[in-house]
Amino acid sequence: MRKLTELAPEDSSTDDVVTLAYEDRQKSRVLLNTDSGAKIGVFLPRGQVLRKGMILTGVDHYRVLVNSAAESLSIVRTEDALQFARACYHLGNRHIALQILPNELRFLTDHVLDKMLTGLGLNVLHEVLPFEPEQGAYHGHGH
Repeated sequence: MRKLTELAPEDSSTDDVVTLAYEDRQKSRVLLNTDSGAKIGVFLPRGQVLRKGMILTGVDHYRVLVNSAAESLSIVRTEDALQFARACYHLGNRHIALQILPNELRFLTDHVLDKMLTGLGLNVLHEVLPFEPEQGAYHGHGH
């Protein structure tokens, strides 16, 4: 098993890829298998969230590219700025991970939240896509 303890520059070459769901990308201490089947142990500072494109490495300089797995997502699209703001407010008030794109919101499928958004007059679709939520306001600031 290779022990990966730090992030390498993203422009580095890589030896392997690990494709992870959002839940697994939040873990700072975890044993995993890469896409090719190699066993790796990730040991990063607590609070580090892995994002697509990051490269993990260790003392042996073995480099593993992080990829985001496709997950079941609820998707809301609207060009109405007020509806968009209301959806962001209500979802943010529930402290859920939220991916914000132009005129589009994505979150891990939750039928209770889907119903709430439908009640706000929005149409909720479901797709299986990689999930890259917004980074929290306090990540990387020592809080």
